[in-house]
Amino acid sequence: MKIGIVGAGAIGGYLGTRLALAGHEVCFVARNRNLEAIRAHGFRLQHPDGQEEHAATVQAVRDPAEAGPQDAVLLTVKAHQVRDILPGLRGMFGPDTSVVTMINGLPWWYFHRLAGPWEGRRLESLDPGGEIAAAIEPERVIGSIVYPASELVAPGVVRLIEGNRFTLGEPDGTRSPRIEALSRALMEAGFKAPVARDIRSEIWVKLWGNLTFNPISALTHATLEDICRFPLTRELAARMMAEAQAVGEKLGVSFKIGIEQRIAGAQAVGAHKTSMLVDVEHGRSLELEALVGSVLELARITGTPVPTIEALYAVVKLLEATLASQGSMLRLQPRGI
Repeated sequence: MKIGIVGAGAIGGYLGTRLALAGHEVCFVARNRNLEAIRAHGFRLQHPDGQEEHAATVQAVRDPAEAGPQDAVLLTVKAHQVRDILPGLRGMFGPDTSVVTMINGLPWWYFHRLAGPWEGRRLESLDPGGEIAAAIEPERVIGSIVYPASELVAPGVVRLIEGNRFTLGEPDGTRSPRIEALSRALMEAGFKAPVARDIRSEIWVKLWGNLTFNPISALTHATLEDICRFPLTRELAARMMAEAQAVGEKLGVSFKIGIEQRIAGAQAVGAHKTSMLVDVEHGRSLELEALVGSVLELARITGTPVPTIEALYAVVKLLEATLASQGSMLRLQPRGI
């Protein structure tokens, strides 16, 4: 397959390296030093056991249009960066190109082909004015949930922390030829790539953790393990999850695990910083709308009270605005430094 990867970061680099080594034609859309490194040396993947894989033949372009039409385009940028990559993106589209959304949080296409009273509705928090839906036809979309953890340690170099599962799903739950082909391609590259019949319920299970632990960690600078072990924040996370579950169930979502099981799973990850905490520490924009704001919008649509989620959203939104206005970053340091 010809596979374009928009976002040559931790997850995009992991995917692209393995797919290229499995014989697929991979082209990254990258910028700055990362673009230069990939063009000069390809992409390197470091495994937890110290082994390294090198995909020397991958291509890299600055403008998506330079890549030309692809069989599949993997979006591995953050949710709030999607609008920035729209110019030129259509140059990667052929008549049958699929767009795989490998992005945390709720997707902008959430109500596409969702049977029920809200089918076709647009989420303003995720796609203001419908700009994304106008540039990426909903019919192209394949959903995905990203489970692995990895980090970009240098331009063109990704270190895998753990995981190899990328769940896929059509918005209408069918097992289409295109999703079967994509699943096979990922499995050929050594990934687990199950096809879900209910991709939205799968998305909510991961979102359940993201919408709670990310904002709590952004405010407290605590790791997953710390949040789950400290009784007050564990209780806070449980309240937020209960509110979110009420929203999801009104939309037909099936939660196959319980709140305590979800929290225990997060605790088992250990002393891991959430992506939102890392962004706070580096003074970057936060994925607040995709992870929290969109849930608040769904709560309003379904008439569900979510006071705890609203409170966390308000204070993290202020933190984000403060960091942006001051051009600052915020991280804990030992005394005396």
